[in-house]
Amino acid sequence: MVSPSFIVGIVGNIISILVFASPIGTFKKVVKKRSTENFKGLPYVCTLLSTCLWTFYGLLKPDGLLIATVNGAGAALEAIYVTLFIIFAPKDAKVKMIKLVTILNVGLFGAVIVVALFAIHGSVRLTMIGFMCAGLTLGMYGSPMAAMVPNAIGFVMGSAQLAIYTIYRSRRSTTKTSHEKEVEEGSAHLVKGLEMQLHHENEAAADKGRILDKGRSLPKTSVSRQLSFQKIVKSLSLT
Repeated sequence: MVSPSFIVGIVGNIISILVFASPIGTFKKVVKKRSTENFKGLPYVCTLLSTCLWTFYGLLKPDGLLIATVNGAGAALEAIYVTLFIIFAPKDAKVKMIKLVTILNVGLFGAVIVVALFAIHGSVRLTMIGFMCAGLTLGMYGSPMAAMVPNAIGFVMGSAQLAIYTIYRSRRSTTKTSHEKEVEEGSAHLVKGLEMQLHHENEAAADKGRILDKGRSLPKTSVSRQLSFQKIVKSLSLT
């Protein structure tokens, strides 16, 4: 009879294959548009490293055929995704992706294989690789948060800036109001002084106008009197 663990393993493998195949639709769009647009390559690099390590773990573990097969298929799919991403990514993203693949999928994975085969033996080898695989699996499922972390940090920093702006804006408004009051009081005094000066000048002009009007109202000397006065002056001068 087939053991229940084998049946659960088969079901788990089918689900895992479906999970590994889920980005196929995304990469169809990438190939069609010949651009990765805003897609991130880090999740695929982490998943490739995780599946490679799980495949290695399944090969070392007795009765680990199911682990090796499903993760081997996942590693093949992830390798295709990474290759397509490198082909169609912009230049800067392509360079970063190549560096990540070189460091993680070649350097780190190769170092794990060498250390596990030549430096560690027995059950310790499986335990070490098992812990590493579990940690990378957590990293694989948490890698999409790499896009969320900068946004979360930006949200916190933006909120802090808004709070600081609100606090100092209220203080600035209070200071500005008091300053405006001082300016308004000084302006009021200045306007009042100008009004008083204009009032005095108007009064002086009115007095002057009254004097001129009074002078105009005096009786004027007649022309005959002026002529007779000139004759008297002339006769006196001749004498």
